[in-house]
Amino acid sequence: MDKMDAVKSHFESEADIFDDLIIKLIPFYKEMIKSLILAIPFERTEGIKVIDLGCGTGTISKLVKEAFPNARITCLDLAESMIETAKIKLNDYGDNITYMVGDFQSFNFPEKYDVIVSSLALHHLVTDEDKKQFYVKIYEGLSNRGVFYNADVVHGSTEYLNNVYMQKWKEYMNKSISMEEIENKWIATHRIEDSPAQTFKHIKWLEEIGFNKIDIIWKYYNFTVYGGSR
Repeated sequence: MDKMDAVKSHFESEADIFDDLIIKLIPFYKEMIKSLILAIPFERTEGIKVIDLGCGTGTISKLVKEAFPNARITCLDLAESMIETAKIKLNDYGDNITYMVGDFQSFNFPEKYDVIVSSLALHHLVTDEDKKQFYVKIYEGLSNRGVFYNADVVHGSTEYLNNVYMQKWKEYMNKSISMEEIENKWIATHRIEDSPAQTFKHIKWLEEIGFNKIDIIWKYYNFTVYGGSR
């Protein structure tokens, strides 16, 4: 089983508990994703085209719909159970939502999007080159006024900072999860499935590709929101 197969299996099995679980696992998750939505620079009434890469249970897409009721959204996720959960969550938000099961890495954007967003997904891309090449695909998939924002886990610039980040992450999880479960399940899974990169590597790649107005919108140790515009 390769890494993406493991990720798919993991998320297929957790769709029904994902929303409760993510609050326990990700520090200040609600504040993190709210900052992503606030960074989207369009008028509330615009019919913007949005794609949510690795949409999970549809939390980001729901917030986009609340902020931009006329948005046309494509929800893409590797796990069919996540997509089915997203359909339920977004049932009351109109017909302008398309659902697709698939691997975002091999996904070919069928049109240009005004907004490309992702949350806690792109760190599954294995190598630095995989990440950079995917940013190229994102850049090419944006409209002339388009923006891309990503909420994700990252590495620090030094081993010392990585150790600090890990300790602070464990402290947060330990508010609601035993340290035994943290070490044996969640940190173990993180080491197997995740391939974070340093924050400023992401910024450098975006600059090299041609993104403008790049910024780090929010950060808490090894979790951050960053992005830029076409």
